[in-house]
Amino acid sequence: MLGSGVAGGRVLTAPGARTPPFGRRTCILTATRPIGRLAARPCSLAALTGSADLDALRGARLLFDAEIAAGTVSADAVASSPALDAVRPRPVPSAMGRIAQDVRRKLGRYDHAKAVDGPLVAARRALLGNRAAAPPRFLVRVDEFPHYKAWDEPERFGSAGFARFHEILQAAGVPYLVAVLPRVSRAPLDPRGAESRALTDEEAGLLGQAAGSAGVAVALHGRDHRTRFSDPRRHSELCGLDPAATAALLDDGLAELDRHGVYPDVFVAPYNRFDAGQWAALAQRFVVVGGGPESIRRIGFQRAPVWREGAVYLPSYAPYYGRARDVLPAAERAIAAQTGLWTPLVLHWGWEADAGWRELEALCARIAPYAAEWTAFRDAVERSR
Repeated sequence: MLGSGVAGGRVLTAPGARTPPFGRRTCILTATRPIGRLAARPCSLAALTGSADLDALRGARLLFDAEIAAGTVSADAVASSPALDAVRPRPVPSAMGRIAQDVRRKLGRYDHAKAVDGPLVAARRALLGNRAAAPPRFLVRVDEFPHYKAWDEPERFGSAGFARFHEILQAAGVPYLVAVLPRVSRAPLDPRGAESRALTDEEAGLLGQAAGSAGVAVALHGRDHRTRFSDPRRHSELCGLDPAATAALLDDGLAELDRHGVYPDVFVAPYNRFDAGQWAALAQRFVVVGGGPESIRRIGFQRAPVWREGAVYLPSYAPYYGRARDVLPAAERAIAAQTGLWTPLVLHWGWEADAGWRELEALCARIAPYAAEWTAFRDAVERSR
């Protein structure tokens, strides 16, 4: 939850912010306008009138946000070919094209550090030269709470595990975004099932504690994480839904979290899968949409972060997406390379619990000085409009 939280049964909001009324989607940092009616700031270059070019210009501003804020470079200066080409959103490929991209990912050709960081670092160097070197800004995301198997395996995936995850990151001073389930399904991998429950008092209390803690942000993670397809390669709660059903699912999930005083404007799809045709519904409700390796087969390979038709898409791929033991060496390389990039690191607390937490503790100790608060990223997104 960006700039707000729940603690002791009361809603916490950013200084000067107004508490959003039930059922109304608002920007949490300012709480001044519904997110779905995002007011775009005028583009300083009149020649950039197409949506793709406007997205690219916004993406360039986001890529050079720190330098623009510091006065090192102007917003107009970043509208150069290397920068615009690096952050321009890619068209969604054909189905066969997406499959081919996913195969290349599995072969290591769409490694995040190479296919995302490489071109973005090159664009920064083209404009800034030696001044491009800067610490990376890691955006830590964790999937998910409650765990989607919390009903079926409470001993393994109950609230205690997430409480330990939260404790470790808080102790290390690592801010993070947690993808939150509004409801928990029984047998979520069975598309024929229909049984789900609201958060228990224990889950709601822990959500409130986490959301009220320094540096913790919240994303909506679907409605109940029930897949619509039995094939593991097609697991998705959203794919195949028509526009009305998509809107209903998203709004139901938001309404559930409203009851807990939580107002996310970030979305993370269960199983990292949603259809390209559902982007408009997501962009109407959220400022940032996360993704992962599985997203490639749905919307193709995209760099991160990129503006795309009203919202920012922030996918993460290996080696920044995975277990802490695999993310750590990649983070080390980014620190040594002084990439200066917004870099999403995606973890799963269930995986870290199975590993005994030590690998997570080692990762947190290393990345803590470079981990950015999601409020800082959200501020940068607003400045890039």
